[in-house]
Amino acid sequence: MSKYSNISLKIYDRAELKIQVKKWNDAGKKVVFTNGCFDLLHRGHVDYLAKASDLGDILILGLNTDASVSRLKGIHRPIQDEQSRLHIIASLAFVDAVVLFDEPTPLALIELVQPDVLVKGSDYQPQDIIGYDVVMAKGGSVKTIDYMEGYSTSLIEKKIKEIQNPNR
Repeated sequence: MSKYSNISLKIYDRAELKIQVKKWNDAGKKVVFTNGCFDLLHRGHVDYLAKASDLGDILILGLNTDASVSRLKGIHRPIQDEQSRLHIIASLAFVDAVVLFDEPTPLALIELVQPDVLVKGSDYQPQDIIGYDVVMAKGGSVKTIDYMEGYSTSLIEKKIKEIQNPNR
């Protein structure tokens, strides 16, 4: 068995995730949930996810499908397809589970997972984060994490375009 075979074991559908979350809860694990597109993985993403992971024992990431990324970011996105993004995120040691979602928000996933900690970037106020009410009602917490300045997929995309068209 390859040392990389565990990567695919961290990719769940909702039914599998529900069963796994129960196991983690039964074992007394503190479950953290976050979500996003994670189109071109960069240092800012790694920093954010590592900090989110530090808030508990298990980090679950809801990953936008290709269709939902396009709805959010425009027809030019995502740059990488959802299977690539799933496997790249699952390869991170501090991510324990990745699951796709296609809905406009991750609310249904948050209701399924019932995380102890819900995490988003600090560009949100905690009470404005989708799922805030769900997590607070169960006695959990909602946290925000500052982004690393100068790191974003949009900046990478802009830099690539500048390289391709230096006179623009």
